[in-house]
Amino acid sequence: MKILFLPLFKMPNGHHKVADALIDIIQKRTNKVTCEKIDLLSYCSEKMEKAVSKAYLKWIDQTPQSYDWVYNHFAYTKSHRHCSFKGLEFYFLNRLTKLLEEVRPDTVVCTQGFPSLLMSRLKLNGVVRIPVINVYTDFFINDIWGREGIDYHLVPNLDVKQRMVEEYGLKERNIIVTGIPIHETFLAPRRRTEPNDVKTVLVAGGSSGLGDIHGLLEQLQRSDRDHGFHYIVLCGKNERLFNDLKAKGHPRIEPLPYISSREKMNELYDRADAIITKPGGVTVSEALRKRLLIFIHSALPGQEYINLQYLKEKHLVYEIRRDADIEPQLARVLNDDLERRKWEREVDRYFSEMQMYSTRSLYNFLMANVAEGVYINSMTDAITKKRGFVSKIKKYAKKMSMTSNLY
Repeated sequence: MKILFLPLFKMPNGHHKVADALIDIIQKRTNKVTCEKIDLLSYCSEKMEKAVSKAYLKWIDQTPQSYDWVYNHFAYTKSHRHCSFKGLEFYFLNRLTKLLEEVRPDTVVCTQGFPSLLMSRLKLNGVVRIPVINVYTDFFINDIWGREGIDYHLVPNLDVKQRMVEEYGLKERNIIVTGIPIHETFLAPRRRTEPNDVKTVLVAGGSSGLGDIHGLLEQLQRSDRDHGFHYIVLCGKNERLFNDLKAKGHPRIEPLPYISSREKMNELYDRADAIITKPGGVTVSEALRKRLLIFIHSALPGQEYINLQYLKEKHLVYEIRRDADIEPQLARVLNDDLERRKWEREVDRYFSEMQMYSTRSLYNFLMANVAEGVYINSMTDAITKKRGFVSKIKKYAKKMSMTSNLY
């Protein structure tokens, strides 16, 4: 039994994290299923993937306004119609068909929009019959994701499900509200520590060097008043940021390099009272499950900005104003028990929408689809063999007929 997970890029992002979370859920419970994660661009061309990834990051960093305009006019339009990729689709459909022939999966899980669109095309054209599942990694769905032909949609919230039914005409039974899947390590209830006068705040978002993390940290370093906060800055692979903070040696700012261990990251979540981050789907979902107060310091154009609008509307995050001092904004929430209880009620309301909450139910759902895919593939193989056998009989009969005519 085999599941193929399809992100698009090789660079680490939420699409890979969600795929990894699902793979780990499966591999912890069975050794009878092989999970393969193949990003489509690298499969097509390593050079193309590197060039596209580099151009993508450069585009967002240097001209964010143009990226935002393109995203809202082609990937997240008011009409929410599929944008056309006809020129690209011909090439990628051929490559994806070749990949499916090589891997021969029993189920395909798409964690990025473009592979999902291609799988939708193949399903609608009858090229693919095995189950195909979309797993969404943001709090909304852009117009690139495949819709028709996809067997199941694991969506982040009830609002998305309602839109898919009402606007896209998809069947309600094929749409399941799961939230954005996160790694099982972060599902354990947060260990409460003894009340402390000093509150710990995680600061994330500096890994790629994108976003306004530097401006935020500079303001913290300039602050003369001590509001009783200790900051742990997750620098990721941004060595320049880590070395800079380490050299300055601010007594209330503790920089940490890249953390590969999920267990270590979970310990940091347990230590913290709040997190300052960007509105990425996976990071925010982890923080919500750990019941960490979430403050947003900046949002990249496109996906993150749209995520932020949803999260603010649902009162799940607090946006930091750039024109005011940061620490009083944190203190207003962190030192107010009534405000925290209001926030926790909104978090409870968000999780109450989930139709598939536990990892066990998610695992059973994936296994049911794999079993269906195995059956479909076995039937396809049987038909192919039968056709091959009948073809051989016809050729043999024709040959015997030609031989008898000679006498």
